[in-house]
Amino acid sequence: MNATATIASAGPQYMRALERANKVRLARAELKRRVALGEIGVAAVILDCPWEAHSMAVADLLMSQRRWGQTRCRKFLAQISMSEKKTVGSMTDRQRRTLAAMLTAVPPSCTEATEGRSDSDQAAELYNRPFGISAHHAPREHRAMALSR
Repeated sequence: MNATATIASAGPQYMRALERANKVRLARAELKRRVALGEIGVAAVILDCPWEAHSMAVADLLMSQRRWGQTRCRKFLAQISMSEKKTVGSMTDRQRRTLAAMLTAVPPSCTEATEGRSDSDQAAELYNRPFGISAHHAPREHRAMALSR
């Protein structure tokens, strides 16, 4: 049997791997910056799955949003029983749609239930709603941060 090897002109394999890793790292950093600045939403990234996010952990993408830390991310993903280490590219279409819907959902009772309450209570209610925490049990700093959005 005659086997031939293809010799790439770009140099040794490890150099090509380093170049690719640097390219992916820079592209992910730019994607995270855009998400943090609000130029692009996480739901859009999850639905579109660009090449730079394909092998990225869902938790890394969620935590690149402003005010999303490890605890908030863990609680959010626990609602749909998804691992924080799950990559965006390995998600099924159903998981993508579910996660995107949860990220963009505005509860229908927001406008009806907010009549007669102060702005700080309303903001705290909206901020804490994904975790089932009522506005009256939310710490004051959460209410203040929710108003500063």
